Amino acid sequence: MNLTQSDFAPSHRQSARPAAALGRPPSRLLAWLLPLLALLLALAWHPARAAEITVSQASIEHSDEGYRLSVSYDFDLNRGLEDALSRGVPLYFTTDVQLTRRRWYWFDESSVSATRTVRLSYNVLTRQYHTAISGQLQQSFTNLDDALTLIRRPPRWLIADNNTLKTGDNYNVGLRMRLDVAQLPKPFQVNALNNSDWRLSSDWIEFTYKPE
Repeated sequence: MNLTQSDFAPSHRQSARPAAALGRPPSRLLAWLLPLLALLLALAWHPARAAEITVSQASIEHSDEGYRLSVSYDFDLNRGLEDALSRGVPLYFTTDVQLTRRRWYWFDESSVSATRTVRLSYNVLTRQYHTAISGQLQQSFTNLDDALTLIRRPPRWLIADNNTLKTGDNYNVGLRMRLDVAQLPKPFQVNALNNSDWRLSSDWIEFTYKPE
């Protein structure tokens, strides 16, 4: 068999494939990769933090009916909570309050222990937000910020009648508000417990109250 120089020359069709494979990525691929890389770097340098609730004001007022708690909060919903709300998942905000009286001869006496929950929901059909305080006082709103105002500045809450507290004694008041994931529908509870977006709570704050 006689071989000529043309038999050893590389084929133009065969050499074209490696050249294309080693060339630059298509512009569409770069347009997709670069934002993804930027997002990964942002998450690496700025890990997600759970949102916090701040108690901006708290006091106890005496009225004819008894002792009422006046409180206001400062917080916003993160994107994960807003998305869940818009998809029909209700959010429950629970306030816990405790009043204890110090006794020198024994453990502190627990005089008041109470909770109140505000339910926030969204109706996809009517495009309205609804709030309900402990299942009783219900209101509707056309936008989220107005609905959150009721949670940030709830109406005064009767926590004890006139015979519960002793005039002239000092009481230590403990207060906090939290997003109550235990009241979510069962399928959402496991995900909420493992998702930092749902860790929304205030610290316990304390102040002293003396009935007069």
